[in-house]
Amino acid sequence: MVVLAASVVTKGGKALVSRQYVPMTRIRIEGLLAAFPKLVSTGTQHTYVETENVRYVYTPMEQGALYLLLVTNKQSNILEDLDILRLLGKVVPEYTQQQTDEEGISRAAFDLIFAFDEVIALGHKENVTMSQVRTFTEMESHEEKLHKMIIQSKINDTKDVMKRKALEIDKSKIDKGPGGGRYGRMDGMGGVGVSGMGGGGMGSSGGVGGGSGSGYDDDRFGMGSDELGNRVGGFGGSGSGGMGMGARGGRAEETIKSQAGPTRGLKLGGAKGGAASTNKFLASLAAEGEDMSRASMSMDTGGGAVAKSGGGAPAVAQDGVSLKIEEKLNVTLKKDGGVEGMEVQGTMMLEIRGGEEDAFIRVGVATGANEGFQFKTHPNIDKQLHAEQGILGLKDPNRPFPMGSPLGVLKWRYQTRDESRVPLAINCWPSVSGGDSFVSIEYEANDDMDLHNVVISIPLPPLRDPPAVNQVDGDFTYDGRRNVLRWEIQMIDKSNRNGSMEFVVPVTDGGNFFPINVDFTSRQTLCDVRVAEVTRTTDGSSVKHFGESTVVCENYCVQ
Repeated sequence: MVVLAASVVTKGGKALVSRQYVPMTRIRIEGLLAAFPKLVSTGTQHTYVETENVRYVYTPMEQGALYLLLVTNKQSNILEDLDILRLLGKVVPEYTQQQTDEEGISRAAFDLIFAFDEVIALGHKENVTMSQVRTFTEMESHEEKLHKMIIQSKINDTKDVMKRKALEIDKSKIDKGPGGGRYGRMDGMGGVGVSGMGGGGMGSSGGVGGGSGSGYDDDRFGMGSDELGNRVGGFGGSGSGGMGMGARGGRAEETIKSQAGPTRGLKLGGAKGGAASTNKFLASLAAEGEDMSRASMSMDTGGGAVAKSGGGAPAVAQDGVSLKIEEKLNVTLKKDGGVEGMEVQGTMMLEIRGGEEDAFIRVGVATGANEGFQFKTHPNIDKQLHAEQGILGLKDPNRPFPMGSPLGVLKWRYQTRDESRVPLAINCWPSVSGGDSFVSIEYEANDDMDLHNVVISIPLPPLRDPPAVNQVDGDFTYDGRRNVLRWEIQMIDKSNRNGSMEFVVPVTDGGNFFPINVDFTSRQTLCDVRVAEVTRTTDGSSVKHFGESTVVCENYCVQ
């Protein structure tokens, strides 16, 4: 009175999943399963058939394309077998994620076998429910989670101790210094000596202390307190040894001047035709196609050229008035063509980064036709001045703009269903041929905008192998964990306003390829708005200003 096997078979008798609960050869079970379809009679409502040796208890799946089957001996309790069959009928869609076809069963085969073992033990039904089966197969353990948390906490504590020890070691190395303290640490200014330099110190008045003792030669490197005091503001007057600076400074000062010549600071590109060599270097870069407009050079009084911005130098915050324009797109395209809705929300942000005098300003704005756009200014902005003259200024011209934080001075909004206004149109054409789904997807970009970093994300059904991409304009990546195929185009301009990609996956419903998500950026805004000039309200003089215009996708999809 036992279940011999629990299986999922096709109507042709092919076993997709089969779990045996008694010793049985593969040939024996394959023979039993192959004989089953021949015994099933059409047009009957029975859920079991019998032979001389075994009984088949079954239920059809996928409109008769598959069968969930129990093979039992003829002495088994058929009511208990039907109860097992009903529970297994809930297990199968649960572990195949409702994909109860041949592909879904094959992909979840091992999970199904583990679940079958929770329902049937040694051929007999276990007294379990569906929720218990799910809990047992997930094998979640509170004790295990607690143990892992303790282990991770110990690891984090060990890392913290390691960081503290490393800091202590570095600090001790700095205190000791290399070479036994010859160039030791500077304990302080004002009476405490510089160890390792002959015991000299930076005292409390005058210049750097001098005197006798080992170290450097006083006569060669001594500096008078007057000259060094004038240069560095004075670090003290008395000390012993050290670098020999102080008491004998008069004669040593003359020695330094005679040996080193006139005192001049370090100049970038100064000596040996530095300016000429720099200009040649910039010219060679320009000949290679590099944009040298940002590499502005200024000449110092000594004739050397100093680069204001360079590739290897860290970025320096610009002074002046920052005006940034940003537009956010919310676009929903229909998968059958057309636009369900498009909304543009734009903002002009003003930030004062210069002095207080730069806060008393007015911003001249130049705009185009902009049909359909609705503009709104900040409550403190003079609306009449903006409407009549296109100038953004405070209602009280004697008040300054806030400094140090961005302020939205102008906003605009635009809504449409006109497909010609969409920056990037996407068309997806899935079709089925044989056992495969062929998907052709194409894009068409608007002529008014150049798009950067375009990513078109196409959802896919769960796959055993990556999709086969037959043709693509650009690059693609496949995320197997999220089941997403990403089509990537670095830039769309007049040279590639149209593009396409074609890939193949196992046959599936066309709706599984939607919604398609799109992301890109652009430096050309849909609203024709730009900063014309920035002037002071006090004297009308021009104020240095800078900024950028960007378009980003907040929600751009095809569904």
